[in-house]
Amino acid sequence: MPSKTLDRVMDALDLETFLVCSNAEEGKNLILSLMQELGFQDVDVVFIQHEGPGVRVRARAYVHRSGDKYGWLGVDDHVKEVNHG
Repeated sequence: MPSKTLDRVMDALDLETFLVCSNAEEGKNLILSLMQELGFQDVDVVFIQHEGPGVRVRARAYVHRSGDKYGWLGVDDHVKEVNHG
């Protein structure tokens, strides 16, 4: 998922929502599918709780794991180019 804005994310993005489903396992599968549809490949479920008609779930999509090539290291150079032409 190439994006200039994602280059500025230091580590990860969290997405929290309520999904209508019958149990926590179905909810986990749904949130992982959703994150994949959004273009994220490296995802963990960090919280999930079944409540009534579904689950409250938080997923974390890692943009950069420790030791990755960090996109944000070049952000200062990019900002200088934009501001000074």
